[in-house]
Amino acid sequence: MSLTFAQAEALFRQDKLDQLIADPDGQRFLKLRSISRPDHLKRLFKLANMEQPNISSHQLFAAAFSADIPVATIERCAREIYREEREQRRANEAELLNQLYRVQEFNWGGLYQNSLERTIVDNYVKKITDYDTLCRRIDNELFISMRGYVICSWYNHWTSVIIEDIFKEHSKVLPAVGLVKKIDFFIYDTPFDLKVTYLPETYISLKRKTARLQPELTLLKQVAKENNIPIAANLAGIDLLQDLWAKVPYHPSSKCEELIAELRSFRSALVNEIEQDPTDVIRWLYENQGERRFDASNRLFLLLVDQQNYFDSWKLKRAKFLIEAKVKAYLDGCKNNPGRQIEFNWRNKSYLTISDMIIIRHQ
Repeated sequence: MSLTFAQAEALFRQDKLDQLIADPDGQRFLKLRSISRPDHLKRLFKLANMEQPNISSHQLFAAAFSADIPVATIERCAREIYREEREQRRANEAELLNQLYRVQEFNWGGLYQNSLERTIVDNYVKKITDYDTLCRRIDNELFISMRGYVICSWYNHWTSVIIEDIFKEHSKVLPAVGLVKKIDFFIYDTPFDLKVTYLPETYISLKRKTARLQPELTLLKQVAKENNIPIAANLAGIDLLQDLWAKVPYHPSSKCEELIAELRSFRSALVNEIEQDPTDVIRWLYENQGERRFDASNRLFLLLVDQQNYFDSWKLKRAKFLIEAKVKAYLDGCKNNPGRQIEFNWRNKSYLTISDMIIIRHQ
């Protein structure tokens, strides 16, 4: 089948990337979309020795598709743009890694991504009626929370850039340049959106329930009470779980030691199981997306697991050489059709996508 630009655009918006990948024109559409910024497309016309049409910038993408520019030229353009951008970053990368290792705490301060404005409006703008109280709470609370928010955002941004560069420099990878939704790079002709994640605590809870084991939090609270380990009254859920994981291992009682050994053993076995076949956790990650950020794009998950301290797994995002070794081994072993087909359900609708997972574990 031969696709028109309108058909390809419709398939892309409907998350039907599998149909685009199966069609040569669909593949060309996706690769063009990976360089769809107007300045990049103008460069592409010049590289293809074609006269750039006298149209508005937002019409250039469709015009480039209709111009039937060869895929090899599109790929060459993308690689040239990426190589130039990469050279600028490379000079500062070693010092950037040094700076990233200075971050000692990963705490959003209650101001989570995509909810910053809502948090401020709900907790300060609409709730406080006294001006002096507002100023005091801004000084004592909001500035501290904002600092945590900015540091976490900074850390996530630059570690993501470093990790993406590890992929994009590999010979089997075609980089997407600019900010392109749903596509960070292609492995051969398959587009992927890279997602760096950690072993979800809710997924661990689900697997323990399936194995007919009590929740970690229940067991940790029990042993804490038995051994007079303080339980923070102002914490709940995952925050309390992390707090007790930080306290219980350091109590000398045999019950504490045995419980932590059991919890670690279960988590370790779960990571081994995921490493053998990540299909179940990948499906879970797709099916448990938030409403606002949902899509069914092809995702390549990088699962970071620090088995010395699971709640410190965020620190592995800056472990460039550990990640680099695993990613290179994965890409070296990739065949022409990378990833695995994943079928999942979301809001009573079935989706089919291509995905895979690379486990980065520190033992």
